[in-house]
Amino acid sequence: MNAALKASSAPRGVAIALLGSGVVGSALLRLLATSAANGLHLVGVANSRTQVAASRGLVPARAGEALSAATQARADDDLILALEASGAAERAIVDATASTQTAACHAQWLAAGLHVVSANKAALGDALAGWRAVRSGARLGLVHYGDAATVGAGLPVLSTLRRLRECGDRLLALEGVFSGTLSWLFNHYDGSQPFSQLVREARTLGYTEPDPRVDLGGTDVARKLLILARSAGHAIDAGDVVIESLVPEALRDVGVETFLARFAGFDAALEARRVDAARRGCVLRYLARVDESGIARVGLAEVEPTHPTARLAGTDNLFALTTQRYRTQPLVIQGPGAGPEVTAQALLGDLLAIRGRVARA
Repeated sequence: MNAALKASSAPRGVAIALLGSGVVGSALLRLLATSAANGLHLVGVANSRTQVAASRGLVPARAGEALSAATQARADDDLILALEASGAAERAIVDATASTQTAACHAQWLAAGLHVVSANKAALGDALAGWRAVRSGARLGLVHYGDAATVGAGLPVLSTLRRLRECGDRLLALEGVFSGTLSWLFNHYDGSQPFSQLVREARTLGYTEPDPRVDLGGTDVARKLLILARSAGHAIDAGDVVIESLVPEALRDVGVETFLARFAGFDAALEARRVDAARRGCVLRYLARVDESGIARVGLAEVEPTHPTARLAGTDNLFALTTQRYRTQPLVIQGPGAGPEVTAQALLGDLLAIRGRVARA
């Protein structure tokens, strides 16, 4: 028998097909190999090209190796067949990719009665129609959509926001630093070295995407803000968010190495903003904000030393929620907002919530 296959068949509990074998997907496979994942049964794993599927189950610790040697072409229908043939009480697809094409399938999977657990922000954080399709699909299929990993890498932001709303509280303002990369950059930007040099350092340390413009452009932060704002009841579309990109227009369409070589030419403009803020006793932070009316903005802002984000360190994220009941002082949620281990843990938490449905049945 293939070493990646389990000997048992027809598992009870939750059968899982994992899409994405990168750092987050690999971290989830490690968690699925622990006792915390009892009752969760991996029956398929795929990357963008190939896949391994077995209705009787795969050994999580060996699934990555099996996928590396796989020759079967990626075919979502085959993964779904493995889920259906597993005999499990519940079936779930885990999206650990950043693929917009994969995200576009979430609603139809939900409507077909498959749970979806996602770290992919594209389904909920782009067009409002996509958000609505996901919610409608979950209702139609009577299944769960797990999105804890889409914002804050599992920090209890979405769950807190939803609980406050369920209790009749109302969000008056939400602001914070939603990017670990941009948090690190502006926590370290004190004028001792040019901003472009900090970007290079962050890239070397693995804090940025291989193309730092993905982080500096602000789109990822805007997606997280949209997910939060919509969870608070604001029906705002992607085009409603004002985004200040830190990528000069002249460098948006050049190659990565060309961008890195030329970015230093724009250091002076940002340094002038930092110096101007410092004269007023403030520091620069890349903030995401939405107010009571649903007005949303992402971009650089001056904050005073008493502002919660002024005291951030490292790559921490921070979410400050001002509500009717937290009006005098906002409710602040702070902690690591990035990293494969904490993101995978958020995915596991959503899978365990589905497992709970089996226990209650």
